Amino acid sequence: MADLVGPRLYSCCNCRNHVALHDDIISKAFQGKHGRAFLFSHAMNVVVGAKEDRRLLTGLHTVADIHCGDCREVLGWKYERAYEAVQKYKEGKFIFEKSKIVKEDW
Repeated sequence: MADLVGPRLYSCCNCRNHVALHDDIISKAFQGKHGRAFLFSHAMNVVVGAKEDRRLLTGLHTVADIHCGDCREVLGWKYERAYEAVQKYKEGKFIFEKSKIVKEDW
């Protein structure tokens, strides 16, 4: 029966565009601008904005906001560069704010 169910997806809270797979969650213990956030290994149907240096709770990072590919809602950011060695695992990963995504087809 489980084989008949499709992948568990997360969608944009605004337009329901599919943006991430549940199986790509690395951690649910992150903090976003607006509360809890999830770290994902991959994202889909998003547009990556301009890179900028941002001081976050874990130090200085180069990040780029990610926008929904359909409605352009800001959903979180992509880690482009971490300046501290212990934070390097975040490079190339995506933060989605929990308040900006919804579970789809669960």
